[in-house]
Amino acid sequence: MYKEYWGLKLAPFENVPDPGFLYLSSKHEEALMRLLYAVDGKKGAAMLTGGIGCGKTLLSRVLLQGLIDRRFKVALISNPSLSPVSFLREILYQLGIKTTFKLKKIDLLHLLNNEILNNLKNGKDTILVIDEAHFIIGNKAISEEIRLLLNFQLDDRFLLTLILIGQPELKDGISEIPQLEQRIAIRYNLKPLNLSETEAYIQFRLKTAGLSKNIFTQEAISKIYEYSKGTPRKINNICDLSLLVGYSMKVKEIDSKVVQGSINEQS
Repeated sequence: MYKEYWGLKLAPFENVPDPGFLYLSSKHEEALMRLLYAVDGKKGAAMLTGGIGCGKTLLSRVLLQGLIDRRFKVALISNPSLSPVSFLREILYQLGIKTTFKLKKIDLLHLLNNEILNNLKNGKDTILVIDEAHFIIGNKAISEEIRLLLNFQLDDRFLLTLILIGQPELKDGISEIPQLEQRIAIRYNLKPLNLSETEAYIQFRLKTAGLSKNIFTQEAISKIYEYSKGTPRKINNICDLSLLVGYSMKVKEIDSKVVQGSINEQS
């Protein structure tokens, strides 16, 4: 609605995991580097944690996008709240393997083992990414399945790389499962943006959407940071609403009054 008014080609502050809108702060760059290191180095397991809306899912999509044209076969599990059998079926489905409900758990494990070995034979590594992995905490059956998946290995290397992505409670929950926690070689906790990163983030999203100038005043950005505490999802919400409010008011820039009015609407 407001894109033409502001001279935008795209909506700049959508809360969808679009890799084209990833702003690589030093924190996000470090997180992505560690995940890539875990994958390229065949480290077995890695864990990325962070608060709600900090950009974990977007980072995972950027990671997957970077693996598509390389020597990897990737399974992405977005909802791990499944029974062990359904969990294995979903992994196989994501890897492109069809199953039937007649197959038992042992049959599914054999199919998965064969797929991993076939990938290895064809020069490809198998990657399993579990988003929202904090939902496995308390689910001993799924936690055990995940631990057992890391048993797919040769004498000198893991045959499967597992990447767990979830909220901070994932870290505490995993620490209570020593058999799994000890196998996580790479880990990183993604923290919110600081004030300068928040400003750079807003400018980056506007530029990516087709606007070269910054239409948010410094006072507005400070107000946005104060409200969002540097959480990208909250930044997106308040910036999007502020652009809409600014459009309806026919202002030339988004100042602190526009932002405060938008914040009041969110309250």
